[in-house]
Amino acid sequence: MALRPDFSLGHSEFDEFLFASVGEEKNGSELTVLSALTRLGLDPWAEAARLSDLPEETAAHALAATIAGLPEGAWTVLDSGAIAARLVKHLPKHGGSAVQSPWGRNSGHQKTKTATAMWLICIVLAAAGLFAMLDQYAGRNSVTDQSSVSSTRP
Repeated sequence: MALRPDFSLGHSEFDEFLFASVGEEKNGSELTVLSALTRLGLDPWAEAARLSDLPEETAAHALAATIAGLPEGAWTVLDSGAIAARLVKHLPKHGGSAVQSPWGRNSGHQKTKTATAMWLICIVLAAAGLFAMLDQYAGRNSVTDQSSVSSTRP
């Protein structure tokens, strides 16, 4: 049974870069560029496209800063420059990329907007429920107050 296109990674010109090893993690497993970028909350395909549009030295500096944000494995922050220089050699060279993430353009941004909208809806519904309960509680107290006032009159 074939995977739906939504769940298929397919092939892209960035596969060599994305599946290259950043290094060995402390637990002994290899960390790929794909996993590293994903852990940092970046869209790996969009980041690969962005880096491939930059001059190699600029791309290496940008990637080194990204790698420095990872928890250290068998490498240290000081190694990030050398690691990045090695990895950018796997990027295709071109001036503009039309490749997008398998999950669609701006998928991370769209997910953030959707999550924000859902939280906003939840807050509005919770506030409406709270106001309805307070109104109902206030209505009960006013009936109790009126009955106590009328029972004290002769």
